[in-house]
Formats: sequence, C-alpha cells, structure tokens
Amino acid sequence: MGPVNWIVVVAAWVVAALLGAAFYGRRATPAGGGGLLLHGVAALLLFASCAMIGHMFARVGEATLQAKPWLYFMMSGGLALTFIGPALFITAVRCMGAVRRMGAVRTALYDWGYWLTAYLAIGGVFWVFE
Repeated sequence: MGPVNWIVVVAAWVVAALLGAAFYGRRATPAGGGGLLLHGVAALLLFASCAMIGHMFARVGEATLQAKPWLYFMMSGGLALTFIGPALFITAVRCMGAVRRMGAVRTALYDWGYWLTAYLAIGGVFWVFE
C-alpha cells in the first residue's frame, strides 16, 4: 500500500464541496438556524469520504492505477452507485409515510445524483493529480 496523497484528498474535497454548493445552493441552509454547525459537520463527513477514497486508491497502488486509469472512476462511481444511492433510496421508501413517500423518493434520487457526480469528480481529481 502506498501513502495517501493528502493534497489530492483536500483538492477532491474542495471539488465535491463546490459541487454540493452548485447542486443545493440556498436549499442547504436550514430555516431555523444552526446552519454553520450543520455545514461544518457535513464538511467533515465529506472530508472523511474523500479521505477513505484516497485510502482506497493508495491500497490499490500507483502502478495498478497508472496501468488501469479507469479504476479511478469505476471504484469511486461504484461506491456511489451501489452503496450511497441504494441507502438513500431505501431510507426514503422505508422512513416516510405513504403520502410523503414520492417527494422523499424524488429527493433521494436528486441526492443520489449529487453523490454520483461528486464521487466521479473525486475520482477525476485523483486521476488528474496522480
């Protein structure tokens, strides 16, 4: 296993955060206050995701990734497609009442789109920098 490239982790985090701002804009700010705390926690969790993807790429190794650059996108996008998206969808279907379910499903699909875009962008940042 090679070392995690923390500079690229931070760069990927910034790109994913900017995508989040583009996807959600003002809708991400809670109405009742506490926005700074919630945004701070969200930023830390997004950083943890970027760090784990960086760790995953470090485990695969630089030589393998240079020989197979599509792995950056396959691995990062695969996480969003097979773990994050289904978790969002299942939560929307299981936790909402029948009346509110379709709105929750639409929101979950929109969120899934963000996470897929963000994770593919994270993979792209690692591909560009390494």
